[in-house]
Amino acid sequence: MIGFLIRRFIANYDDVKDTRVREAYGVLSGVLGIVCNLLLFLIKLGTGLVINSIAVLSDAFNNLTDLSSSAIVILGAKLSSRPPDQEHPHGHGRFEYICSLVISLMIMLVGLQLVRGSVAKIIQPQAVKMDLLTALLLLISVGIKLWMFLYNRHIGRLISSSINHATALDSISDAAATAAVFIGVIINQFVSIPIDGILGLLISCMIIYTGFITAKSAVNLLLGTSPDPKIAARIISIIEANTGFSNPHDLKLHDYGPGRISGSIHVVVPHNAHVENIHAEIDRIESEIKSELGIDIVIHADPG
Repeated sequence: MIGFLIRRFIANYDDVKDTRVREAYGVLSGVLGIVCNLLLFLIKLGTGLVINSIAVLSDAFNNLTDLSSSAIVILGAKLSSRPPDQEHPHGHGRFEYICSLVISLMIMLVGLQLVRGSVAKIIQPQAVKMDLLTALLLLISVGIKLWMFLYNRHIGRLISSSINHATALDSISDAAATAAVFIGVIINQFVSIPIDGILGLLISCMIIYTGFITAKSAVNLLLGTSPDPKIAARIISIIEANTGFSNPHDLKLHDYGPGRISGSIHVVVPHNAHVENIHAEIDRIESEIKSELGIDIVIHADPG
């Protein structure tokens, strides 16, 4: 299904390094998220009101927040695809990380609000009604969220998008939460303890935790982290393949957004090597690293 939609709505869909293609992927995933989350919100809001379940209503408003998050996905795709300018010579790719952080804060805010309602339901429990239609609607909701998890994970892997990875994590959490609500509503028919409120509280905590993990990842990307060991090892192996260079050191990588990584590294060159030959070999290695890893790197030559 998602493969068909990608081929149908994204021109040159296989050229994922093109900023316009990345933007199209972001817009497509955002639009799908808005449609799915609006449908889920309406289904769960109606179901929660009919059966008088705070857990289902909590889940409904979580989907409403997810709808807003999907709109931010579109905004992030648009902003991060803008080309470099005088004030931002490295482009605007980090807008994607900022949007991921905004989404995570919204997720945590909703979770905190739902804690309040769930605690009230535990203190003053009310009867929860259940019928076949309600059960069917909740199961459909689980199926929709699982599909959202799959397509966001797929797109996130294709274009290395932190927003889609965050949305995929949120979607699978929502699917698990709705499944827990479904089980809880059934159990509530046979026991007197406030299962509905307890599950609502657990779902709220799950929502807060998901938001925290997403926020932590976004903040790390914005602040900058140590180079990925696998990428660092590959850069060094490419350089060491040239027997004329030795002791590659002081590797620094800077992430300015997906597909916008630049860096520098120092190498030791023989003291008697010809300057023109050194520069020619450095240019070749830099091009090889760019071609294989997509990293714009500057190699500094230190005399041996």
